[in-house]
This record gives sequence, structure tokens and C-alpha cells, in this order.
Amino acid sequence: MGNDHIRRPWRAVRRGWTEHSGRQEHADRPEHRYRPGRLRDTLLGLTLAGGLLLTGCSGSGGGHSSADTAHGSGGYAGPLPAPNPTAGAGQGEPDGERTGDARREIAPSPDYLSTFALDVDTASYGYARRALADGRLPDPSTVRPEEFVNSFRQDYRRPDGNGFSVTVDGARTRDEDWSLVRVGLATRTAAPDGERPPAALTFVIDVSGSMGEPGRLDLAKDSLGVMTDRLRDDDSVALVTFSDEAETVLPMTRLGHHRGRVHDAVDGLGPAESTNLGAGVRTGYDTAVKGLREGATNRVVLISDALANTGETDADTILERVSGARREHGITLFGVGVGSEYGDALMERLADKGDGHTTYVSNDDEARKVFCEQLPENIDLTARDAKAQVAFDPGAVRQFRLIGYDDRQVADQDFRDDRVDGGEIGPGHTVTALYAVRTRPGASGHLATASVRWLDPRTRTPHEESGQLETGGLDDDLWTSAPRLQVDAVAAYFADALRTGGGRGSGLPGALPLSELAGRARTVASGTEDGAVRDLADSVGRALRLAG
Repeated sequence: MGNDHIRRPWRAVRRGWTEHSGRQEHADRPEHRYRPGRLRDTLLGLTLAGGLLLTGCSGSGGGHSSADTAHGSGGYAGPLPAPNPTAGAGQGEPDGERTGDARREIAPSPDYLSTFALDVDTASYGYARRALADGRLPDPSTVRPEEFVNSFRQDYRRPDGNGFSVTVDGARTRDEDWSLVRVGLATRTAAPDGERPPAALTFVIDVSGSMGEPGRLDLAKDSLGVMTDRLRDDDSVALVTFSDEAETVLPMTRLGHHRGRVHDAVDGLGPAESTNLGAGVRTGYDTAVKGLREGATNRVVLISDALANTGETDADTILERVSGARREHGITLFGVGVGSEYGDALMERLADKGDGHTTYVSNDDEARKVFCEQLPENIDLTARDAKAQVAFDPGAVRQFRLIGYDDRQVADQDFRDDRVDGGEIGPGHTVTALYAVRTRPGASGHLATASVRWLDPRTRTPHEESGQLETGGLDDDLWTSAPRLQVDAVAAYFADALRTGGGRGSGLPGALPLSELAGRARTVASGTEDGAVRDLADSVGRALRLAG
């Protein structure tokens, strides 16, 4: 079944919710919308993500939340994530009542499960901010709520080693029986620069005519110059350019005493003609394979406005080259988008197939943050093929909706199928998923169990970690709950309002009109004393003025 309905406003898509009356099956359950990768043919947005290249900067982390062991360490024996294939799965009873079938205690009906691949992109929020600053509302099709939410710092507890900590909390909204439930995952902090593996980075630079616009090639050159000075002596760099054709300007070169060669190559970049992105990707991967370093982090970094107009412009044809290099050599792709016009759909699909991420930069500060401060989060990996699954208790939950992650959904039965693609996550990252949850009147006891499964990046050994939430753990009022949960709520409501046209506010339960949301954003920004949250409040205010 297709997922053409996903991008429509919530009011027009109530069938996208999962409702548990116990009397009917839902045709749009997640397992019927399996998408192993985010193949977004229609999204035209931008990506401003947490982390991309590599430098001498290091991540930070902290927090206070707790996590349980792989199958939950609490006393609750009720519904856990999907069982191992040999265990079978129960089918649920009317109104979620228990039966004597032991399998019913292991796995709820698939209707009560939500499964998705992890994603740390934040680009959609960055592009929306640029659009608003330019005096226009972003195209609703470019708004991805999870990327808004994941744009903000969290205070989840960090694990000591590879893998994740799991935090599950939430608060009640002012819509009767509706709550926001938050699943928070965090990786360890980034190791000091000297402890990370060396990097072998192949930069593929778009030098087509459109890159001559201010804020495109000039920004890329400045950023590469800064980064070259910050890389370690044992790191290596190659440089490929493309316009109507592609050319390897600099083969893989160990920096050491050769930084001047890299600077000269970067300084010599200038705009040319058409955008043969396919040729650039092919040549970039050929160069990366020739310069492959064992024991190093091998990456292709594509810097472009992704407006392919010459040569191979079909995404699938280009993607096959990326996917093959990933399988054969473990080379991953990072996409850095620039420019007021940007082919987000193509860039994001390339990064998905290349097990990477995309980001968008529009000024020097953003570029330096990506190339310096956030780089350690992606130069090393702490988890491969990471997937999350949330099991809601049928006795407590009547209806739920995952906010965002539309194109990252995974079939419930594939949670423990390690052949199914998930997300690649590095140190210093957090991943937040918000659910709108409608509880049954008078519900008490267990509400949900959230689990994350991943493969060790080196041994490919699978691991799981889980956390649980009781109905009593929901804060009584969202707007007096933990400050970071309030920030996440503002971001999610703001994104949903922009998806519905920006005028009357979000269609999510408990949402406020933009006029009230702007006030809430200002209050939360004042309480957190966080510049990023102040920027969010400013953006909500701009959207309110533009929406009239």
C-alpha cells in the first residue's frame, strides 16, 4: 500500500492514526507501510543536521534519565516489543483485555506496536528557519516534524559505552485523555579528538554555474579551508569537482606536511557550467575507493545545491553506485546542502542509501558549527542499523500517533531482523520521538515499553535496551512539565502547524494556535536560557506574522 496520504494535514488523515477498539483491524498499520529507506520523491526541503564532517572539536552530553535492560528490568511482565520470530505473536482481545494465552503476555497485537529506523537529521528545521527569515512560509512538503524536534539539545542520561540509553516520559495535554509521550535515546559522548580513528574524506564539490550565487561555493570554500587547518596530521583528504563533467582535483592525500596542497586545491575552485551530479558521485566514490584506508573512517562528503540537470539525473541510477560502495567498502556519504534553491529529495536519498546524513548550511556560523563542533558526532559510529520499537499497553492506550518519521517506518515484525536497514548513529547524538497518545478513561498501570536495537559497529553483534513508562509517570500538565519536554512540544506543534499551512495552528491534540504557541515559545526560551530555543521562538513569531 502506498503512503501518499502521509503528507496531508492531520485533520484530513485520521486514518493515519492507530485506534484500538478491539473490534476492527486498521488498514494503515505501520507494517503495511514498510519503507526500509526514506525514498522521498516529492520532498523539497533542506537539511541542517547535527553533525557532519570532522575536526578537533568534541561533543558533550549529560542528563538525568534512566534506562532499563534489553527486556525491561522492572516487575512488569506485560507487552514488550515484537517477539523473536520463534516466539509467535498474540492477536489481542477486545478492548485489550488479557487472556490465558502466554503469548499474549509476550507481544501485543501488531496494532499496539510502532517501529521505525532511527534518524538524526535536522535539516528541515534549518531550511524552514531560512524561509521564514526570507519572509515566506516554508512549503509544507518540506516540513518534517522529527527534524524540528531533533534540532534541540536534550538532557538524557548518556551510556558509558556504545549503544543507547533509553528514556520514556510524557505529560498530559489539555485535550481530554490525550498526552504527549516522549521516547529519548542517547549515545555516549564523543571521545577526545586524539582517540577517534583517522579519517579519509573525499570531498565532492559542485562547481556548476548555480553555485556562483553568494552563500554557495564561497561558503563551501571557506568551510573547507577552516576544516583543513583543524584536521589531524594522520587524516587524509581528496577533492573531486563536478559541473558538466567530474574531475579528481586532488587524490587522497595524507595531511601531515601537505596542508598547503589542499588549500591550493580549494582556493582554485570556481563556478563553471551545468550540474552533472551523477558524474560527481561516481568519480567521488571511485576516488574514495582508490584512496581507501583500512582502520580509518572512509567518507564521501558531497557539497552541492543538488540541482542535477545534466547526465544522470535519475536518483535510483545514482543511488546504485552509492549503495554498492557502501556494501563493498563501508564508505558512507554525508551531504551538505547550500543555496536558497536546493534539491533536498535527491540529496537525502543519496545519504540514505549511503548510510549517512544530510545537513544544510546558509552562513559562516552554521558552516563552522557543522565542520568543527559537530563533526565528531559522525566521524565515528556507535551503532549500525539502529531501530526503535514502542509497544503500547492495550489496556491503557486507545489511540496513538508517531509524530514524524513518516518515511522511516519499519514493519513491526522486522524489528529484530538485522538484515533490514536502520540508522547509523555516532557519539554525541540524541534521538527523540514524540507520540500523541489517547489513554482509556481511568487507565492506570503500565503505558508503554520502548526498545532500541542496534548492531555493534565493529563486531555486528546485536544489542537491545529498553525503558518503560507507567500512566502515573505522566506529568499532569504539559506546560508545567520538564523544560526540555516543553521545547520538544513547541517544536512539534510548530512543525505540524506549518504542515497544515501555518494559519490556525497544529492539528495535533493539545496544540495551541500560533498566537499562543509564540507566547509559550518565548516563556520556554526564557526558562531554558538557550539561544537555540530563542531562535525557535523568533521563528514561531515570524510564522505568525506571515500567516496573518
